[in-house]
Amino acid sequence: MVGILLVTHNGLGDSLADCVRHVLGAVPSNLKVLSVLADDDTSLKLSQGQALIKQLDNGSGVLILADVFGATPSNIARQLCHAERVVGVAGVNLPMLLRAVCQPTVTLPELAKLALEGGRDCIVYMNSDL
Repeated sequence: MVGILLVTHNGLGDSLADCVRHVLGAVPSNLKVLSVLADDDTSLKLSQGQALIKQLDNGSGVLILADVFGATPSNIARQLCHAERVVGVAGVNLPMLLRAVCQPTVTLPELAKLALEGGRDCIVYMNSDL
């Protein structure tokens, strides 16, 4: 099973994980969160991220989902993507995360593609006249 690491600002990752708990009844064991606060030491966060990747990677790899591309959390995530069997996607949202956690048997490249599609495809106008 591919591991999933959320790398986000403040408590966003914890909130997304809590939403997964609400929908699925529990947070899957292959999901971890690395929260990045404004005054955090980025070197320390990078080390913590590397440790989380080691915990999550059972041989199938790790999908990193970051929030805003170009911001500190995604910059840390990009550095983590240099490891073997790690793929990153920025722009995490709840549909993307739910799509990813509900696909425990797919490969890392397939999971990255499904997450990207889930995030993109679930952004829709809710007004019928638009």
